[in-house]
Amino acid sequence: MKQRVQNMNIDGKRVLLRVDYNVPMKGNKILDDIKIIQSLDTIHYLLDHGCSIILLSHFGKIKTKEDFATHSLQPISEYLSNLLKQEVYFSKDNFGPLLSKRVAELQPKEILMLENTRFLDVPNSLESHCDPQLSEFWASLGDVFINDAFGSSHRKHASTYGISEFIPSGIGFLVQKEIEMLDQYVLHADHPFTLIMGGAKLDDKIDLISSLLPKCDHLLCGGGIANTFLETLGFRVGASLTSKSLEITEKAKQILLNHKEKIKLPVDVIVGNTYDKSFIAYKLIDKVEVNEQILDISAKTIAEYKKIIDESKTVFLNGTVGFYENPKYANGTKELLEILKKSKANVIVGGGDAASSVRNLGYESAFTYISTGGGATLDYLAKGKLVALDAIPEEIELLDL
Repeated sequence: MKQRVQNMNIDGKRVLLRVDYNVPMKGNKILDDIKIIQSLDTIHYLLDHGCSIILLSHFGKIKTKEDFATHSLQPISEYLSNLLKQEVYFSKDNFGPLLSKRVAELQPKEILMLENTRFLDVPNSLESHCDPQLSEFWASLGDVFINDAFGSSHRKHASTYGISEFIPSGIGFLVQKEIEMLDQYVLHADHPFTLIMGGAKLDDKIDLISSLLPKCDHLLCGGGIANTFLETLGFRVGASLTSKSLEITEKAKQILLNHKEKIKLPVDVIVGNTYDKSFIAYKLIDKVEVNEQILDISAKTIAEYKKIIDESKTVFLNGTVGFYENPKYANGTKELLEILKKSKANVIVGGGDAASSVRNLGYESAFTYISTGGGATLDYLAKGKLVALDAIPEEIELLDL
């Protein structure tokens, strides 16, 4: 395990805390605060030890200065203030002498949130390219760096990786919990172990599937992932979403050849039509027409998947099996979540769309663990490591600063 905050002498220190507050928002309203809630344990621990805290996070993709107006972290700092019941000061500066002066004035147990780190990507991508001068400047603001941004730790950015090259560094409670749960329930799963993989693009998940297939007993597919496998097998999937990459389809072919006994694909589906938004129909998988789109799994597929889930001791769910955001195509995802809820298996939900569907459909408390990471969860499971943690040392008994 990487150096953990609870085994570091951080009493009274000025701590740079990288969090992942890249949360969904509409206007100034936060739609899902789970990442903020999950960061509170580390914040409270630092406050209890008399630390002053400088919070860093990105928020959204920043391409131009016009994006600044809609991607400020100030509303999130106000939201955090209400959760902590203490003021979280906000700095519109995230670089330069004025910020250094403001940080120097921080008192023990005070919290300062810096403006969106990705604002420094315009125009020269200083954050995303892990600029060493930016990393060193941020490191100069604190005595200690703690990475508690699991969902951003697959990115080698200045605020996730660069700082840890200059000052003593460790990981917070959220990162620790994510690694421990994914290690225990996925990388060292009890068998029978079942993967359920859905979502739009096989391209994003092909490495994870290749990595976990030898370790699992079953792979149940839905969404664009299933469509690509079906098309590879020669089924006509009409206008359904599939991978357009020859490299990915070749990898899909090899996966099907090497693990055909483990992989289950839909046998019946619910389709829409590219020319008629009101059209919806039930189809066996070999009856999909040229202008039809596969948008959900249906009854026979759900029944087959249920048999496997009911026999499983561990299930890892990533993505959704249909276009659940549209109520017409949400039934497959709902049915699957209900089956998982009633099963005796340990169910781990792997971030992104899967976590959103679980929360939006009311299953948040039904499962063993819901990861806060999207790409980071997949990267960790595929590679067994996260690049942002590479410069953080392995744990020793006590790191005396």
